[in-house]
Parts: sequence; C-alpha cells; structure tokens
Amino acid sequence: MNRFDRHIIGRLSVYTAFLTMVLIGIFIMVDFSENSDDFIDKGASAGAILRDYYLHYVPEMVRLVAPLAAFIACLFLTTRKAERLEWIALKSSGVSLYRLFLPYLLYGLSFSAIISLLDSSVVPQSNSLRFQFEQQYMSKGSDKLDRGTLYRQISDSSVIHMNFFDANSKTIYRARIVTFEGDQVHQIRSANRLHWADSLAVWKTDRLNTKTFGDKTYAEKDTTGVLLDLNLLPKDLSRRTSDVYQLTYGEAFDYIEATRRVGAGGLALPQTKLFSRITYPISIFTLVLIGFAVAGKRRRGGKGFFIAFGFVVTILYLVATKMAEPFGTNEVISPLSAAIIPHLLFLAGGLLMLRRAET
Repeated sequence: MNRFDRHIIGRLSVYTAFLTMVLIGIFIMVDFSENSDDFIDKGASAGAILRDYYLHYVPEMVRLVAPLAAFIACLFLTTRKAERLEWIALKSSGVSLYRLFLPYLLYGLSFSAIISLLDSSVVPQSNSLRFQFEQQYMSKGSDKLDRGTLYRQISDSSVIHMNFFDANSKTIYRARIVTFEGDQVHQIRSANRLHWADSLAVWKTDRLNTKTFGDKTYAEKDTTGVLLDLNLLPKDLSRRTSDVYQLTYGEAFDYIEATRRVGAGGLALPQTKLFSRITYPISIFTLVLIGFAVAGKRRRGGKGFFIAFGFVVTILYLVATKMAEPFGTNEVISPLSAAIIPHLLFLAGGLLMLRRAET
C-alpha cells in the first residue's frame, strides 16, 4: 500500500464518518417527529428516551446508513478527483483504472467486515434493550409469529396441543399432551393450565388428567401438583419477527434449530431475516464499486447530480432486497437465495460498469 492508497482510504473514512453522523442526526429527527406523541402519551421521560431508546438505537442506525454513507463518500471523493483531472493524469502515466480502484476495494471490504462484526455482536444487545423500551412506551403492532392454537413436538413420540400461551405470565391454557406408540395413541394428558416455574425450569400444573390406552384396556386418573419436563421453553412459544435481530449470528442459528426441534412452523421467516442480516454488509462493497465506476469519469451535473444519483441507487438497492424477502419467507425460493440474489445482481452490474469505465 503506497501513499496514494492511504490517502484514498483516509479520505473515504473521514467522509463516511461525517456522512454517517449527518444521516443518523436526520434519522433521529424524523423518528422523534413520528413517535413524540407516543412518548408523551406513555409518560416517557427525556432521559429515558435518550438513554434507553436513541442511545441503543445508534448501533442499528450505523448499520442501516453505512451503505448509503459509504456510497456518497465514494461518489463525492471520486467526482472530486475526476473534476481535478487527477484520474486522467494518473491514467496517462500508465496507471490502470483497476489499480486506482484498489484502495476503494480495500476500503469497501474493510468497512463491510466492520459492519458485519458490529451486527454480530453489538447490535443484537442494543436492539434487545431498545425493543424493551418500545414495548413499554411506543404503540407498535404485535409482531408475534405464534397466535391462537399452537402445536409443538416435544419428543419423537409426543406432541402438545395448546389453546393459548400467555407470554407475560408464562402460562399455557388448555394443554393436551398426546403420546404415541407406533401409529396408535398410547396416552393423553390434559391440563387446564401449565405454568412455567422459573426456579425449577419445568412446567407446573395444579391438576393433570391422564388417560392411558392399551390393548383392549383403558385407564384414567387425576393427579395434583404435577411437575412436567416437556423439553419446551417459554421462548419456544412466544416467537416474534424481531427475535433474530436481538441475537448474535451463532445464537440466531441455535434459535432456528431449537424452533425446528420443537416442530414449530414458519421457519422460513426467521431464516430469511437472518440471512438478510448476514449478507447486508455486502451492499457496502457493492455500492462502493458502483460509485467508483460511475464517478470515475468526468460527467455533467457535478457533485449534486452524483449525490442525488447515490440516493436513487441506494433506495433501489434496498427496495430490491426487501422485495426479495417475501419470496424467501413464502418458500418460493430458499431463504438464502432470497437474501443473496439482490446483492449478486447489483454486484454483477457494478463489475460490468467498472469494465465499461476502463474502456
């Protein structure tokens, strides 16, 4: 890495940091204007709003605005170099456009790695604290995945049917546990309520009705004060669409595997959201590539045109990623394909634009 490379990476870093702060400031002003009524109605103090909401929102904001900030920084710096004829001078001395792109490549990959590290460690914890504030002070619609009647597989031969689960009291209402032997029902255990005992990490019921079926036999009994180890946790019954945003990558994969283990449906939704999180940093490198390819030549319109162009391309990029998600959640294509295809399409477009800019 020579002096020119360090200069480009340093300028990109400074511009990106400045733009990130500006975009976060705009983000906060817009968000506050939308939610100020909720804050007032629910009695949230100014200290709680700043400390428990916006302070914990900053890591997520950084993740969200990073591609746009990097793209505009790239456009601004590259346009400036092109207007000063620095690119022409360097290319005239035998430096190829691909060599000029090298510091942008290093910057894009490094910044993508930083955002990925932030998203895998810091963002989940801050999101968890922010969601707690939102549940208390903000009027947001429920994002529960499991509603009404629930079914879970608690072992290879047993399933549980529940009419309703109250996440606040950790109580299952009208539960029925069916155990099979082969293709025959062997036992049915029924309880009006099952309550999760935190101290014992088991389910507890005041009265359990057990019906046992054998070859031409039938037995029924009632038992009081029963503790049941069902291989089922309260979190397995209160899934939300925001769950994967509160977990590290490793925890999120464990969460999906645990959900699969208990036989819950709707796995495509958290899988798609998780893969979208993991692949999101690719957009930073892709937009840096597109920005360099577009702004590497002198064009009419100046910096204002390129900044507007940056907003348009970034919006189209984000829209494409969001439009692909329903195809993954509805299992039209695999969740991984839904998450990565938009990035591959824009990356291919950026490489094509770079190749055309060289000619």
